[in-house]
Amino acid sequence: MDVIQAIEKRRAYRALGPVEITDGLMRELASAARLTASCFNNQPWKFVFVRSKDSLAKVHGCLSRHNDWVKSASLIIAAFARKESDCVIKEREYYLFDLGQAVSALALRATELGLVAHPIAGFDNEKVRLALGIPEGNMVLTLVNVGKKIEDLAALTPQQAASETARPPRLPLENIYSVDAYDEKLAVKAAH
Repeated sequence: MDVIQAIEKRRAYRALGPVEITDGLMRELASAARLTASCFNNQPWKFVFVRSKDSLAKVHGCLSRHNDWVKSASLIIAAFARKESDCVIKEREYYLFDLGQAVSALALRATELGLVAHPIAGFDNEKVRLALGIPEGNMVLTLVNVGKKIEDLAALTPQQAASETARPPRLPLENIYSVDAYDEKLAVKAAH
C-alpha cells in the first residue's frame, strides 16, 4: 500500500472487533510515530499503549458519554506531550502540532496493517492522566482506539451507526486552500 492509498483508506470506524495486540504490533505503531518530523527534532510525543483488561477498564472509566463503543477496542493508545518539551516560538506552541503529526503517522501505519486507529477527544484528560500514571504537566490530547473493522453495529448509537457506511463529508478543496493570498471562500464551513 502506498501513502495515498493509506490516506484514502484510513477511516475512524467505531464498530471494532478484537485483534491480537502483540509487542511487535505496538513497536510497529510506535516506530511510525517516532519517525515523524518535529520542531528542532524535539520529538515531544509520548504514548501509553493500554492493552491489559485492568488498564483498559481504568481508561473506560474516563470516557465521555456516547463513547461506549471504545470498550470494544483491543488497544487504547494515550497520546500525550508537554509544552516544555517542544518549541514555543512567540505565541506558537508546537507540542500539540508535533504530537498530532505523530498520531497521524501511527494511524496511517495501522491502516496499512489492516487496522482501525480511531482518535477521540471524548474523555477526561486529568482522569486518564491519573489512571495511567502520566506525570503532571502533560496534555493527553487524544486516545487512539485500535481494533479491526467489523460489520456488527449493535454497540453504536443510531447516529454513530449511520456514519459507519460512508466517509463523513469533506470541505471542497477551494474551501481549504488558496494561492498567494487568503481567499474569503476559505471561511466557508462544512455543511452538517
